[in-house]
Amino acid sequence: MQNNYYIYVLKSSLTDRLYIGQTNNLDRRVDSHNKGLSRFTNKRGPWVLIYSEKFETRSEALKREKFLKSGKGREILNNIIKETSI
Repeated sequence: MQNNYYIYVLKSSLTDRLYIGQTNNLDRRVDSHNKGLSRFTNKRGPWVLIYSEKFETRSEALKREKFLKSGKGREILNNIIKETSI
């Protein structure tokens, strides 16, 4: 059985802040953010999943996460979010 890894972007319904992370279980991770189990997202929720990408390896997901947290990556991510928003 092959695990998949994901990068994900959450948006706070309270503050409109974005959070970028990676995981191998997307549903469980989003749930843990909304239960306050992450230090950064603890008091800023509820959180809504607004974007995700799937990868075959954790190293690919970590590389993409790091890029999306960079200046150019955030710019690209903002454009992706604008294009997919209704």
